[in-house]
Amino acid sequence: VLEEEEEEEEDLIQLPPLEDVSRPPVPPREDAQPSEQGRGEAAEDPQEWLDVLGNGLLKKKTLVPGQGVDTRPNKGQNVTIRLKATLEDGSVVEENPALTFTLGDCDVLQALDLCVQLLEMGETALIVSDAKYCYGAQGRSPDIPPNATLTLEVELLAAQDAPDLELLSGKEKIELANRKRERGNFFYQQADYVLAINSYDIALKVVGSSSKVDFSPEEEAELLDVKVKCLNNLAASQLKLDHYEAALKSCNLVLEHQPENIKALFRKGKVLAQQGEYRDAIPILKAALKLEPSNKTIHAELSKLVKKHADQKNVETEMYRKMLGNPSAAGAPGKCKDKLPWSIPWKWLFGATAIALGGVALSVVIAARN
Repeated sequence: VLEEEEEEEEDLIQLPPLEDVSRPPVPPREDAQPSEQGRGEAAEDPQEWLDVLGNGLLKKKTLVPGQGVDTRPNKGQNVTIRLKATLEDGSVVEENPALTFTLGDCDVLQALDLCVQLLEMGETALIVSDAKYCYGAQGRSPDIPPNATLTLEVELLAAQDAPDLELLSGKEKIELANRKRERGNFFYQQADYVLAINSYDIALKVVGSSSKVDFSPEEEAELLDVKVKCLNNLAASQLKLDHYEAALKSCNLVLEHQPENIKALFRKGKVLAQQGEYRDAIPILKAALKLEPSNKTIHAELSKLVKKHADQKNVETEMYRKMLGNPSAAGAPGKCKDKLPWSIPWKWLFGATAIALGGVALSVVIAARN
């Protein structure tokens, strides 16, 4: 299972790359036509709305102008916004007077990450977002239903460079890495495995960054624990995307630190099994089962692999028989049963005897002539 909160999820939801909106948008033309997918207020006055991704699913409108394009925040900066989120029926589902996050790190709803980089300092904007860039098909229990469109009122309050990772204390580094890891867990639950991998990679970057601050042994141990959790969760996400080599690498990195980590052993066994390497996968799963004999998941996976391995060996045996020109060797078991390794066919023996006698006769004839 995923560290702390893994569930089996549906297939990957296709998401646009964040780079799609890295450039300042082109102002809409005066003669712009309403989007067919726009609805409500967005469809009534299209000239005031910016179609952020060009697909009609994410729109932004300025309510209060900001301080100019030069004051827009950059990716990697820590930004603070005032946020109010409402459903289509007008019910408020979230209010935060000062939400701070790292822009571009997918720390928040994708609708915010995509649109806040377009805000000017002090600007207040209205964002209408399809569920795809908010809480998706899962929704957020109990207040946000599945596939819910959200309207976000956002004001950009502040933007500043993120702190230098080298100067973070042990406690700060642990808290930051855990926030990124937990965000990865959120995306995993939403079946957004690409974004989950992104968050786990960021968390690992935080953990692995060099430091000019001394950490206590307890802090070092906690950082290692966060690293192992991230790598295990990373392997789970990579498995969901069939990235077997990457998942195998993640598992091996865990096992370098903790050779008896059951999750890493189990996932490594699964990766090898997916690659058809049953002979290598079975002993790894046996090692995991030895560490946790009551684990039903490992039991089931191991039983399945043992059967697949047996089937694989039967197929290979039959293939070798055909290659050797003896596809039905088992069909006539008694045909050569009594034949000894040194036995000689009688026809060959008779022929050899005849040749030998003919040779002797020829010798006698030649000798008589001489």
